[in-house]
Amino acid sequence: MRSASIPAGLRVYAIGDIHGRLDLLSRLHQMIQEDAGSAAGDRTLVYLGDYVDRGPESAGVVELLSKETLPGFSAIHLMGNHEDFMLRFLDDNSSGNAWFANGGVATLRSYGVNFDYAELLSPGRLQDKLSRNLPARHLDFLRALTLSHVIGDYLFVHAGIRPAVAMELQTPADLLWIRGDFLNSTADHGRIVVHGHTITDAPEIRENRIGIDTGAFATDCLTCLVLEGTGRRFLQTARRR
Repeated sequence: MRSASIPAGLRVYAIGDIHGRLDLLSRLHQMIQEDAGSAAGDRTLVYLGDYVDRGPESAGVVELLSKETLPGFSAIHLMGNHEDFMLRFLDDNSSGNAWFANGGVATLRSYGVNFDYAELLSPGRLQDKLSRNLPARHLDFLRALTLSHVIGDYLFVHAGIRPAVAMELQTPADLLWIRGDFLNSTADHGRIVVHGHTITDAPEIRENRIGIDTGAFATDCLTCLVLEGTGRRFLQTARRR
């Protein structure tokens, strides 16, 4: 893998897809704090998106992330395709069926939206219930999420980028949803792309990208990539056996 680095005096902790696993996020936060210790320098958390859906505590994850960051850290919160799903449903309930089929039902429950399965065929009613139950701070947090972030020789996005397309011409759809064309590319993207979105058993390290979605909602393994100088290492919660 080609050499890539983070600016001197900075340590970056990039966290993969959380999907409603507040328990794992809390555990990983503790691991990060212990890892950072009292070392001098700036420390930045980069969350790669997909905070909601599938796991049981989407509302709790958003509450935690929207309320505060870890003491001594700055934080960057990227949007994932599941936050995009949720926001589109809040704006237009015609997207409800697609969201429900991709884990949105768990998010509704986490926000205290009670329903029977017949109501899934009437997404307008569920949209109203979610809108009433969603705290304003949560909605503000979701709408303020960014699509990408650059630190040193690394580009952080949720899903990936369209190869051979300038960053300013990348579409939100690609940054949030792309898979095959990006995952299979051997092109030099100019920076190492750190991403989630596509589940792998272990962090996937390639010449041009590092994938850190280890399927936390199902495996109990939430992954964090630690970058400092030219070094790379990982912190992970324990995998389900």
